[in-house]
Amino acid sequence: MRDDLTDCVALVTGASAGIGEATAHALAEAGANLVLLARREDRLLSIASDVESTHDVETLVVPTDVRDEDAVEAAFDQTIDEFGRLDVVVNNAGLARGSDIESMSTNEYRQMMDTNVDGVFYVSRAALPHLRETAGNLVFVGSFAGQYPRPFNPVYAASKWWVRGFAHSLEGQVGDAGVGITVVNPTEVRTEFGSEDGEAFEVRFEAGEVTEPEEIANAIRFAALQDDSTVSELDLYRRDKFSGW
Repeated sequence: MRDDLTDCVALVTGASAGIGEATAHALAEAGANLVLLARREDRLLSIASDVESTHDVETLVVPTDVRDEDAVEAAFDQTIDEFGRLDVVVNNAGLARGSDIESMSTNEYRQMMDTNVDGVFYVSRAALPHLRETAGNLVFVGSFAGQYPRPFNPVYAASKWWVRGFAHSLEGQVGDAGVGITVVNPTEVRTEFGSEDGEAFEVRFEAGEVTEPEEIANAIRFAALQDDSTVSELDLYRRDKFSGW
């Protein structure tokens, strides 16, 4: 396990808020230079400025919709042009839309699958050639919903089951190339998550009620610091999650 990420380059998707923003700070605190991807350029620029002034690292902001495979490829090209290497990639961008299958629109279904499945694939595909060169780490933000049934949102759960299955199968495919693959599974996290169709978790829950983004970011940093070994999976559940089961 490395002591820090000095001279390393880390790319984070969904970096404009929540777990992505907290992860940017956690990796920068460990010394990594950062590439920040998300759709909201203004938020990315603000976070980049904060990270640079707080942690004295370099940042690159690349406004990117992970559902656009050409934009994803361009973002990785820009990363290599700027830094010449890539050591850590965090597949964090995700979306939850709709809930009840009978009332879910095809557009809601498509948006969720395009982001949570296709976007994860595009980012992983673009990342692997570079992570092979550095024996780097590819981290996926999974979910409790990718391990247990989620009756109130089956499509979101299915997308996260896909993420886990894809990540662990990829772990078998590229492990002999020295690439580490980790899945980090949170339960509820106090972020903007859920705001697309209702009340965001950061509004629904008070501080201390559920997991904070920084806790997930610390787990991601732990995975990113692995050198020879790989952390295959980390579950971060709030302590009362199984009460009453």
